[in-house]
Amino acid sequence: MKNSEPLAVIELGNPRLRQIAAVIPGAIASPPSPKIQRLIDQLLVTVEHSNGVGIAAPQVDESVRLFIVASRPNPRYPNAPEMSPTAMINPRIIAHSPETEKGWEGCLSVPGIRGLVPRYTTVQVEYTGQDDKLYQQTLTDFVARIFQHELDHLDGIIFLDRVETTQDLMSEREYQTQIMGDDSSKK
Repeated sequence: MKNSEPLAVIELGNPRLRQIAAVIPGAIASPPSPKIQRLIDQLLVTVEHSNGVGIAAPQVDESVRLFIVASRPNPRYPNAPEMSPTAMINPRIIAHSPETEKGWEGCLSVPGIRGLVPRYTTVQVEYTGQDDKLYQQTLTDFVARIFQHELDHLDGIIFLDRVETTQDLMSEREYQTQIMGDDSSKK
């Protein structure tokens, strides 16, 4: 992974962000192909380099059902919980809580904008890991939000599509000032 360079992230307006990503065949029967393993390594480097907490393959112009969930505190998400970065192949939600909660989201493919997005507070998920094993997990709160955000990317959905009103949008600069209380953004 250390030899990988970060990939360019495509941005809103690129039609590839709106495509439904293809299932990765044979993900449970055998370890990821060298091409998919290389993509995982590149996504891990890209998400860390860009201070993200998740990234989906379509964001780097690879239309396959793969994303990384990598929650950790960083300049964009200083209060994010710490977890090991996890590659999720062919992920899906198998159950969810009835409760939803609005929370602020940003996106590497939509720079400079934050939106207040309703998401399920708890999701039960299934995915194939890098070790070709099938996993089921229950994710809550911020990590559940990351999973849902990245899963949307696999279905051609951007977080802006889920914002209920334009009143729930703000610039990154105002978000840092108003929500995070960062005085340095006033300069």
